[in-house]
Amino acid sequence: MDTETVVEKRKVSFYIGRITGIILLIAMAGIFFYSAYSKIYSDSAFDNFQWTFFDLGISNTIVAGIIARMMIGFELLLGLLLLFHIFLKRLTYLAIIAVLSVFIVYLLFVIMKQGNSGNCGCFGDKLAMKPLTAIWKNVIMIAVTILLRYIYPVKPYKFQEYVCLLLALAAFSAPFIYNPVFTGTAPQKFSKQVNFDLLYQFTPVPTVDIKHGKHIVAFMSLTCPHCKKAAYLLQIIHREHPDIPMLLVLDGPQTYEKKFFDDTHAQDVPYIIYRHFREFDQMAGNSVPSIYWVNNGVIEYKSVYAYYQLDPEYMEQWLKAK
Repeated sequence: MDTETVVEKRKVSFYIGRITGIILLIAMAGIFFYSAYSKIYSDSAFDNFQWTFFDLGISNTIVAGIIARMMIGFELLLGLLLLFHIFLKRLTYLAIIAVLSVFIVYLLFVIMKQGNSGNCGCFGDKLAMKPLTAIWKNVIMIAVTILLRYIYPVKPYKFQEYVCLLLALAAFSAPFIYNPVFTGTAPQKFSKQVNFDLLYQFTPVPTVDIKHGKHIVAFMSLTCPHCKKAAYLLQIIHREHPDIPMLLVLDGPQTYEKKFFDDTHAQDVPYIIYRHFREFDQMAGNSVPSIYWVNNGVIEYKSVYAYYQLDPEYMEQWLKAK
């Protein structure tokens, strides 16, 4: 084989590697962009992602919200670093491998706690994915990243430090601008006479006596998506803070019970299925979820913004107050 043929083959190999590399790189960047978008495109999607950090033991709503936005910003940044070819071999590829490895460990933790069920939240509610499927997705992305380190290293160019700084500023600012931090996490004073005796007129009766002591009482419908979100958050609070007394009063067709508990994992929270519609409406009011902070049978506060105003720190302060 003559020298010219060898050179020609090397050129072909080089261009194949570059074309394959740029396709894979754009695909990886697209996955990170889509992942970030799926977590913040709506308030509901962001709430779901934010609650992941409650599940990890972060009890403060504001802190959890800030961390969630920073994580979304980090995903945006990884996508931008790929597209702008910022220190690919020295920084970006290694950061991607490290982040995906952390995600795999987290997903294994989820499987051990809850099994391979439900939506892992990797792509928000845009693309439901079970934890084990997400692990395989991350493994494939790590393999692609390792391949890119060899076939598409790309040497650093001038002023990459400044470009990297600007991209980081844009990426981490975007989630806070698009979805500002909600600071109104305190429950609102509420004055309404509710006859909680209605709960004890039928059998079975609640195992919790809400007419004595302080309790978080949530009236919910099995078919209400907002109720499911609030119930999911309450079960996290119940698991992390079992000293906070609470009761779920659930209304709705029996056929929806399993789906409700599969989605919320709230079966360990004290609850009662209460299918007395007129009496339920008298206590819950015109809409659900109705989440009351009850002191000796009297409502003192209500979580009007059901997701944000369920802060366990406020709950514990309220329980300690005389």
